[in-house]
Amino acid sequence: MAYRDRFSVVGRKTDCHLYEGDGTRPLTEENVRVLHTGRRVRFPDELGAWRREIADEEARKQAAGEPFRWNNPRFAVESLVVARTHTREEPLVTVSLLDADYYDFLTTSLNLGRRLRNGSTLRKQYLEDADPLDAPPWMFCSLGVNVAVETAQDGRMLFSRRSAKVAGPNASRWNSSANEGLAAHHDLPASGEISLHRVARRALREELAVQAFDRVDLELLGFGLDLLNNQWAVFFRAVLEDLDEERLRARWSQGVEDKWEHDAYAFTPADPEAVLTFLHRTRSWAPCAPALFHLALVRAAVRAHGGDPGARLLVEEAERRVLDRE
Repeated sequence: MAYRDRFSVVGRKTDCHLYEGDGTRPLTEENVRVLHTGRRVRFPDELGAWRREIADEEARKQAAGEPFRWNNPRFAVESLVVARTHTREEPLVTVSLLDADYYDFLTTSLNLGRRLRNGSTLRKQYLEDADPLDAPPWMFCSLGVNVAVETAQDGRMLFSRRSAKVAGPNASRWNSSANEGLAAHHDLPASGEISLHRVARRALREELAVQAFDRVDLELLGFGLDLLNNQWAVFFRAVLEDLDEERLRARWSQGVEDKWEHDAYAFTPADPEAVLTFLHRTRSWAPCAPALFHLALVRAAVRAHGGDPGARLLVEEAERRVLDRE
């Protein structure tokens, strides 16, 4: 099988493979294409039976007035192709999507360790004994957009902890500031042009009450693969130019569209040493969250030094200081 290295930071190896991006330069919106084919992802018969089990159980819960997971149209990632532009060799990414839904995602994400009739498991067959990137599309029924948020007015970095009420493997874990999975109802307009940047803005609005009129410096920094849960992750950095911690918390107290999805927030100074210290001291992270915040730190350092990619070494130096102190 192909070896997929795992991102590590402040002495901790994560289950995230950083597939594209190092934080030194963004992927421009025009250089990221999302191609949608109106063809539904298809499970093998055995997994189709697992999906029916999930649908029947959630229908039972709903009928009984119990908390249930509702289904909604989503996408499966058929392929993610990385290239470079002809002259300037800027990152060029094409994401190809098929139709899927939330129960398709649960079918694989909740059953990676479930025994198949052949005696193997999905995890062993597709993630351990083979290159995860070669897994069939029905193994990738989720594309998550993750945003690292900084407040420009007071120079703070925001971390969010997912609620225990959220379905999936990252419940009760510290995660990106805001994140959303691509959903057909929200993210597939009549024109058919899916924009990952628009999904990031939706995540900011639904989870943090950052509205369309708020000035946001938004950059796409890369793509990663959660090797533990087999999910693609898109990494964004967002600088809220007119907001600070106090104003954000005041807004949240007045209501957020998806307020129930998080049960705690933490702010630190946005400098590398403070952020890396928080990453090091805090346990229970979603697999790709540390990579996201590291990319955001690198991007901030590069921009602060006139675009010099060598400024990423300042983040490495801060990491060494944190480890020496701890």
